[in-house]
Amino acid sequence: MITRRSMLGLALAGVSALTLALGAGAPAQAQSGQIVYLTPGLDLPFWRYLSRGVEKVATEEGYGFQALDSHNDAQTQLQNAQDAIARGVAGIVLSPTDSSTAPSVLQLAQKAGIPVVIADIGTNSGEYVSFIISDNYEGAHGTGEALAAALKDKGWEDGSVGIVAISQARLNGQARTKGFKDAMAEAGIAGEAGLQQMQSYTADETFRFTQDMLTANPEMRGLFVQTDQPAVGALRAIRAARRQGEVLVAAFDGIPEFVPLLQSGELVASGMQQPHLMGETSGRALFDHLAGKEVEKEILVPIVVVTAENIEEMLPTIRESVFANEMD
Repeated sequence: MITRRSMLGLALAGVSALTLALGAGAPAQAQSGQIVYLTPGLDLPFWRYLSRGVEKVATEEGYGFQALDSHNDAQTQLQNAQDAIARGVAGIVLSPTDSSTAPSVLQLAQKAGIPVVIADIGTNSGEYVSFIISDNYEGAHGTGEALAAALKDKGWEDGSVGIVAISQARLNGQARTKGFKDAMAEAGIAGEAGLQQMQSYTADETFRFTQDMLTANPEMRGLFVQTDQPAVGALRAIRAARRQGEVLVAAFDGIPEFVPLLQSGELVASGMQQPHLMGETSGRALFDHLAGKEVEKEILVPIVVVTAENIEEMLPTIRESVFANEMD
């Protein structure tokens, strides 16, 4: 529902560039025509691409936009939410640090009468307008099928496979792990080289995880890394151990650096969510709600499994929907 303050913000947006500015010194009334995106961490390309999708729709609608980085910290996320609510923003798009931390943000927003759309990860409870989500299970299952086929082509189905996972406190993380493990089981690949959970979501962190797995599991033949930039760290660890060509890597999400890696076969497959499209879908759901339209409670955005075999065919699609046109 559009409040009187939101309507005032819309009017001001049309006549003053200040309304669209992100400066903290703008008065509260001028910022009421603003959409805020609360994100786990803009250092991860996925969240940056999603942010750009939300911003695109907000700009088209004549609203200001600001992305507030939670740095993967629940307390920072809560403080960012409090700051946005205190400014009387028109709406919030929320990608929680994990599913257990989302309810506290939703409770604050509900009390203030500010609508929230959840973009990815999910929540354990709370009121929200819509949940924009990829089919993480099917995406990870398809990625697992591609990795299993590559392992069988090499005659390596007796080797073990490791997982470097996003937080298993996130609903999407649970779905990715289950989808991948189900694909391995269906392919008859039973060896497990363990599961490590990311905390900092950096390439260096996954480099260390992969080093440990390679040392503890000399028979390891496959690895699934559940998000984008950290997969680069896994490949670096495999090269450092001089085991390139001996361990096949599949990833999730996508960054432009994946394109040559897929083309060369160094990366077998990646189940790519379409974060820019998810951001646009999230923004559109929020503005439909503000306009009084009925919005679906859950909107599913498809995942595309990109492999060494189909990368050239998929490039035109993923250039925008995945990479937000950050490719040369």
